[in-house]
Amino acid sequence: MRKRLIPHPLLSIMLTLVWLGLVNKVTLGNLLLGALLGLIIPMITAPYWPDRPKLSRPFTVVRYVLVVLWDIVVANVQVALMILFKRNDDFRSEWVTVPLELTSPEAITVLAGTITMTPGTVSATLSADGHAILVHCLHTDDPEGDRDRIKARYERPLKEIFE
Repeated sequence: MRKRLIPHPLLSIMLTLVWLGLVNKVTLGNLLLGALLGLIIPMITAPYWPDRPKLSRPFTVVRYVLVVLWDIVVANVQVALMILFKRNDDFRSEWVTVPLELTSPEAITVLAGTITMTPGTVSATLSADGHAILVHCLHTDDPEGDRDRIKARYERPLKEIFE
């Protein structure tokens, strides 16, 4: 019964909070409307999520988010320094193929998004069989090291979280 009324509890809470943020005023009416939207939208979209992933190890999720945030800050500084002080001739852009151990589509999507959010790298494409992702690095002296770093810092924790 609860599954039909509130199929995605975290999504319901998030939608309510987003609604309150959008209206920029916390009143009883806005809270009730946000809660109503938070209940109706997940119920309507529930059939489109038949095999939603089960997230395990919540502390690994928190650790992963902190690692990604830290990497984004560090990469922003590195890219800014490269742009300000490196000559164009000194850039060594590379395409790096990262073989994947992940099988969950959601985990692969989070990995691709993480790579793209980190300045200096962009996930370009996923292989047809889903076993590798092509990443463009703005500057790298060690493509294999970058590949190993992506696997160790991002793929391994995602494997723990999603599989």
